[in-house]
Amino acid sequence: MANIQKQTEEYISAHPAILDSLKNGLINYSKLARLICKELNVKSFDAVLIACRRSYYKFKKSKAQEQQIVDILKRSRIEVKNKIIVVVLEKQTYYDNILELGREIKKKAETFHVIESNNAITLITSEDFLEKINSKFKQRIINLQTNLAEITLKSPKELETTPGVMGYLFSLLAQNNINIVETMSCWTDTLFVVHDNDIQKMMNVLRF
Repeated sequence: MANIQKQTEEYISAHPAILDSLKNGLINYSKLARLICKELNVKSFDAVLIACRRSYYKFKKSKAQEQQIVDILKRSRIEVKNKIIVVVLEKQTYYDNILELGREIKKKAETFHVIESNNAITLITSEDFLEKINSKFKQRIINLQTNLAEITLKSPKELETTPGVMGYLFSLLAQNNINIVETMSCWTDTLFVVHDNDIQKMMNVLRF
């Protein structure tokens, strides 16, 4: 039974629409139990039904935390920059060239972010510098995406000490079929890079 309870909770957590309906008491437990039995190939309908009902009380407790998250997001400001590009470079790219490019872009007060992983270096900047990037790093470019926008969520300092904010945001974006090309954060600023045609949807989702 403990295993079925865990499977049920994991299934509900992985489906934001179901989780939201459950928290608000809008779920049909019998239908949900049948769906879980079918998708997880579980034979004991009664055990899953009991697990669904128990899950309601567990997830209902998280609603207070969710309200705290929403309160923070209501006090956040949104900034949008279009004509953004994302360039993925080989890890072996000469870093001084990246620093030189960054200094040049910053002098013009334009967007420039660097994300470094074990396998690659990602640049996020204005498309005004696409020609220069192609010239400097042509042999090192792994991937290039254009027609993007950078959306920055500027939140109050409580964001730092409130768990679940990013999970809540990503869940909302997934429900609205918005693909995040890149994301990063700096203290209370959260940056999302999305496709231009998702800007309006993104703004609607972030309007709390």
